Amino acid sequence: MRARFIPKNPHKYMGDVNKIFARSSWEVHVMKFFDSSSTVLKWGSEEFSIPYIKPTDGQVHQYFPDFIVVYQDRHGAIKKEIIEVKPLKESSADQAKNAHDRVALAVNIAKWRAADEFAQRNGMVFRVLTEQSIFKQVPRPAKPRRPRTKKAKT
Repeated sequence: MRARFIPKNPHKYMGDVNKIFARSSWEVHVMKFFDSSSTVLKWGSEEFSIPYIKPTDGQVHQYFPDFIVVYQDRHGAIKKEIIEVKPLKESSADQAKNAHDRVALAVNIAKWRAADEFAQRNGMVFRVLTEQSIFKQVPRPAKPRRPRTKKAKT
């Protein structure tokens, strides 16, 4: 998916409002929140890059974080964050069940280390949002399965 996003509050966007694209429905959800939240002062999507060494080839690549956001916290302090939106299966070792997910996780970890170091050097915080944090999902315990009973023939 690649969809153009048109903000209702273009004055809050840090880049060219005609070049805002979402790569997933989760990113659209986050964009809508940034655009509509009164606590968000400014935000941008893929507006800058951070160099990192990709573990699969040992070469320097450019990582474009999904978002940068400037907001006012509940105490009135101005905060800046770099935010990445990723599925849990590409964000957590215990959720990466197949080889593709494990490779994606290794690359993501390299990107995120570079982003975290960049954020710290620039007075920001780096954070990864997954479906659990975006949609406030709490892992639910598995429901006990009832044994199937055969229907009696009549």
